[in-house]
Formats: sequence, structure tokens, C-alpha cells
Amino acid sequence: MNTTAQRTEAPGQLEQNTIRRRGVGLRGYDRARAFHGFTLFAPDGKPDNKTVYLIDMEGNAVHTWEMPYAAGLTAYLTDRGTLFYNGNVPKPTTATYIGGVVMEVDWKGRVLWELKHPDHHHDGVRLRNGNVLLICAKALAPEIVSRVRGGRAGTEQENGRMDGDYLVEMTLGGKVVWVWRSWEQLDPVADGITAVQDNRDAWPLGNGISEMPDGNILLSFRNNSTVVMIERQSGAIYWKLGAPPLSGQHAPHLLPNGNLLLFDNGPHRLDHTFPYSRVLEIDPATQKIVWKYEDNPAWEFLQPEDLECPAPAERQHPHQRGFLRAVLRGDVRRRRGLGVRQPVLHRTAQSATQPGGTRLPLHGRRDRQGAGGDRIERGTWNPVTYR
Repeated sequence: MNTTAQRTEAPGQLEQNTIRRRGVGLRGYDRARAFHGFTLFAPDGKPDNKTVYLIDMEGNAVHTWEMPYAAGLTAYLTDRGTLFYNGNVPKPTTATYIGGVVMEVDWKGRVLWELKHPDHHHDGVRLRNGNVLLICAKALAPEIVSRVRGGRAGTEQENGRMDGDYLVEMTLGGKVVWVWRSWEQLDPVADGITAVQDNRDAWPLGNGISEMPDGNILLSFRNNSTVVMIERQSGAIYWKLGAPPLSGQHAPHLLPNGNLLLFDNGPHRLDHTFPYSRVLEIDPATQKIVWKYEDNPAWEFLQPEDLECPAPAERQHPHQRGFLRAVLRGDVRRRRGLGVRQPVLHRTAQSATQPGGTRLPLHGRRDRQGAGGDRIERGTWNPVTYR
């Protein structure tokens, strides 16, 4: 692990030039401004990448877990002090996305339970009721495929196949207790594929899921640049935000203040002439952006695929004070090779002392006035620490 980094006691002294910042390992550490904790790092993409790392603020690996499977995109620390792990089970070469197994292990790597599902991909979480909720996908009916708007014609899978997402809730014993199907709740035309240049291999492509405090579900779809809230009892979508302002976003989570925090990848924006990535905080009641983090200029930071950020940086088990829940997850180089989870920015100095607050480490910030006079804090350098 490369721990060479620029360190400073005074804020605003880190390298602001994106090109000079680039490299691998820890790129800088502003002790006065960074949220102190740990980063969970789960490399993925290769069969022999089975080690999960817990990294301190100096870039040192302070703990590792040796897993029985390669990473299937995500892992996170639970409030019980265990590691929840989405693993990858080898699939036929025709499979679109990796996944297939979820498990929970203790501090020493002992497997506490394991569940497999052949359709699982991208993300899965442990619910408060003890069950597991998985994002899954299977082939859509031809009559639905023909109605899905957007994407490049002829880029479907073999024989015109297009995969559609569904959710599965399972007990730890493997019993399916709840199923939700995206094609029953979304319209193939109104909620079609956002980008004309995207492949038509999957719709709407779920890529991040979480359970909200009221037990309802927050779910992100990449290919139609949409985040939805799902009512558990009826399965109905009662809240939805799409493009614009979103563009290929990942990892939505609710903050303690009730706002929505997510990483907006931005590979094909409908409201801008150039692509760029940013972190957004959104008021669900108004659907307005109340805070954002982006590079300056904005186009200096672009992670068009797979990078997932941010989930809230949450305090973990009382005996693990300072542990943070993941906020950056996935591949930052457009190939499945690097999975990162980090703390992100606190909106205010007051929130920095509150559990559930978030902060991007290492980065200076400056303020500006947003549209309509809203105060928006804007970061002044790239939020990705590990490249």
C-alpha cells in the first residue's frame, strides 16, 4: 500500500491541480480538515482479488479480511462490527454483471452466514429485520424490450436479450419472502434509457440500494438516471427523481436530516454540454439541490462508470469509534479493478460532530451562492483519494 502523501496542518495547502494530484495510494492528508476514521477498500474484478482492506488516515492497512470469493462490487461494515460482503461467483461469459453471493464475516474472517442467488448483481444489504435484500436481474419479455426507449439500436445481448432488474428479500435460510419487479412499476418509454449512446443490454440497471429509516427502499437505476423510493407494503414508487439533474448516479442514501446524498457520475448530462461528476445533497420534499461538491472547474473530475459515492459516513459499533460506513464504491478506472469506500464532506462545522455526518477527506472548500440564492458549498479539488 502506497502511503506517500502530501500532508499539511493548515487548510487549503493541498495540491489543487488535478493532473499533479493524480497517482496511486494516498494523495494528501489535511489533518485539520479531514474527517478522521477508516476507509474500507475491496478490490474487485479478478478471481484472485479476495482481500478486503481497512485503511487508516495515513494510508496504512490496519486490518484485512481474506474472503472466499472475489469482490462483487461492494462491502461495508455493519453496526454489529461485522463485514457484509457482496461476492462474485463465476458465471457464463454471457453474464452482464458480477455478483451471485452475499455473506457476513466477523473480525477474524469467519463466515457467519452465506447466501447465493444466480441473478444477484451490483449490491445487496442486510435489512433491520435480519433478512437480506438483493438487486437481481433476468431477461425481459420481448414485448417489453421492444418498448424500451433510448440506447443504441442493435446493442442488445445475444438474440435481442435485455436484462431487467428485480429485488429479492430472503431470509438467512434462503427463503424468498418479498419480490419487486422494476418492469411492473416503471414505464419503458417514459423511464427509458437516458443516453442515446448507451448499450441496450440492461434496463433500468439497478446499481445501489439501501433501507430507509421507515423501512421503505431507496433504489438507484443507472441506465435511466433515476432514483426511486419504494413503499414496502404496496411496492409502489412514491418518489422519483431523474435526468436532469441526475446522470448515471450511484449509491443513494438518506442523511440524518432527511435529505438524499448520492454520487452523480455525469457521463451524459442532459442539462450541460460536457460530462463531469459531483456529489449531491437533495431535499426530497422540493427535489432541489441544497449542497453539492464538484471540482473546480467541474470537468476536471469525471468518473463516468462504476464509481459509487456516497453513502453516509456513519459511526459504527460503539467499540469501533471512528469507523465509517462506505461512501466511495466501485471502479474508478472503467474496469473492475478498484473498490473504494471513504468518508465524505460534512455540510457544516456543526454536523461534523454529529453521528451520520459526512465529509470528503483531504479537500479544501469554498462557498458560492447557488441558483435562487441558496448557499452552496463547492469543493476545490478532486474527491477521489485513491486512483
